[in-house]
Amino acid sequence: MSALLLAASLGLASAASAQTNEKPQDQSKAPAAAAAQDNREAQKRTDEFAEAAKAINGPAGNPECVWLGRRVVNLMWRDDLDTAFRHLDLYDRFGCPGGHVQAAFRCLVRFGATIDNKIPDTLNTRIQACWINPSAQPQNSNFPPPTPPTPPAAAAPAKPSGPAK
Repeated sequence: MSALLLAASLGLASAASAQTNEKPQDQSKAPAAAAAQDNREAQKRTDEFAEAAKAINGPAGNPECVWLGRRVVNLMWRDDLDTAFRHLDLYDRFGCPGGHVQAAFRCLVRFGATIDNKIPDTLNTRIQACWINPSAQPQNSNFPPPTPPTPPAAAAPAKPSGPAK
């Protein structure tokens, strides 16, 4: 009986050591793969900021405005308005133009039917595209083209006060 227990314990010990020998090999590959993934993500972000800076004149193309503005648009799309407004406060503090967030969100809403939640990066890709070109229109769109805002002073022409003769 004791020989049977000894054999069983040796079997368990060898199985446990076989499992522990596999883990360090997997763990040594994991940090390298994670570091490579982090490097790809960092390069992608850098490329997106550079693309925005080339395409957008003014502060909306600054990296801090791009980063915060895109986060605001993303949060608004996901209906996290409290967090979006907190980010919008930061966006304003950096001197970033609030109208660009509005235009980018309007663009995102126009493209809403093309965003697939099952494809991981569809939303972020569309937000980036709308940030760079807020006046973009989806193909076969039923939406009217965006109208530029009119200045308040030029909104209504002056009317003559007397009757016309």
